[in-house]
Amino acid sequence: MKTILLTGGTDGIGKLTAVKLAGEGHKVLVHGRDRQKLKNTVSEIQNSTENKAIIGHICDLSDFNNVRVLIKQLSEEYPKIDVIINNAGVFKSHISKNKDNLDIRFAVNYFAPYLLTNGLFPLLAKSNSPRIINLSSAAQSSVSIEALAGKEPLSASDAYAQSKLALTMWSFYLAKKLTHLNVIAVNPGSLLDTKMVHEAYGQYWSSAEKGANIVFDLAVLTKYDKSSGKYFDNDIGDFSHAHKDAYDTEKIDRLVSETNRIIGA
Repeated sequence: MKTILLTGGTDGIGKLTAVKLAGEGHKVLVHGRDRQKLKNTVSEIQNSTENKAIIGHICDLSDFNNVRVLIKQLSEEYPKIDVIINNAGVFKSHISKNKDNLDIRFAVNYFAPYLLTNGLFPLLAKSNSPRIINLSSAAQSSVSIEALAGKEPLSASDAYAQSKLALTMWSFYLAKKLTHLNVIAVNPGSLLDTKMVHEAYGQYWSSAEKGANIVFDLAVLTKYDKSSGKYFDNDIGDFSHAHKDAYDTEKIDRLVSETNRIIGA
């Protein structure tokens, strides 16, 4: 059985995915932001699946010092991690910027996964078949480096779409740079029945189970062993093409360079 870190595991797609993984006997490290909600979620999953290897980890992903603390905790507590599912995301928020004056969408949806995953490379390296599943979106738009650095204000929808393209571009970068990793970006489906979608749009098209099912499959099924550097579009149910910028080497290199500068990597 695999040891799997899942961010944003107390709601929506993340929670449903955690239940499916736990039901198959995997050790699931469930991340959450609210301590009581995380405790309740872990207890609920343990009881419903009879799998006690469900462990909660608290972290505010908008706070990069918090992320670094989480990296240290995980590195001290576990000998390896087989899969990281970067699921946590934010669209609408009463907080527009984090402590570093970066847009909250960029901070949680892109910078935090970047920082967390890079910090856990040593644990992934100890796995026989390490995977990184990054939850992208059908909403992708060209990344403004000024906005990335917190110097250009964006609407919530623009910041969200740019953060998701940034995550996808970085996924492709990682897949090329670290060939021992299996890195897959996935659009879990448009307007799924989740809290984030309800807050943003007030309506939904499909059940959140649709998203959880594909995230589970991409995370553990052997049929996806050779899928690194690809983008799965669950709106069509197959691998497809992401935004054109995700294939632009110059833009990707600039994004990664600026990201390292901004977060001090």
